[in-house]
Amino acid sequence: MVKVAIFDYGAGNIFSLKSSLEKNGAEVSIITDLNKMNGYSGLLLPGVGNFDPAIKSLNKASFHDLAKKQVPVLGICLGMEMFFEKSEEGTLSGLGVLEGEVVILPNKFKIPHMGWNDLQVKKPSMLLEGVKEGSWVYFVHSYRVKPKNEDIVKADSDYGISVPAVVENGTLFGTQFHPEKSGKIGSEMIKNFLRTCKK
Repeated sequence: MVKVAIFDYGAGNIFSLKSSLEKNGAEVSIITDLNKMNGYSGLLLPGVGNFDPAIKSLNKASFHDLAKKQVPVLGICLGMEMFFEKSEEGTLSGLGVLEGEVVILPNKFKIPHMGWNDLQVKKPSMLLEGVKEGSWVYFVHSYRVKPKNEDIVKADSDYGISVPAVVENGTLFGTQFHPEKSGKIGSEMIKNFLRTCKK
């Protein structure tokens, strides 16, 4: 059984993510210290909370060590946004493991973008194996990522503006939507991530 850890920023409910991982065969622990990652083969940064407090709760040096060791990390919503260099949501710098920034959605659209939307798959992706073009997933977000390297964007979603929905770079995986709330499609992605953790 694959053992993974969810990092808790202390911001709210991560039960549905834990439950989804367990349903897909993982043994799950919730941690608040990245130095306690020994024995875990994957890390999840959940999509609950605000940028600055979440960044403060993480030890950046420890996170960079995990990234160098190529420990698979799945960042969901805020978790993915933290991979980048900075965010308009906060003043602190991000983890900086991916180049680019996080910007607020244009105010001509309803914010937050909340509800089901379809995926436009752009490039092959480990996370999207077995996921069909046009699959529907569940979003709740007010920001979107703007990577410097477009090659890491594996799927988009159209919200009147193109929203990078899946990013992937080596062992870093990110979704702007919530796979744990996206039914069978989300479950498929969770399985794909856990399979990466086993390798």
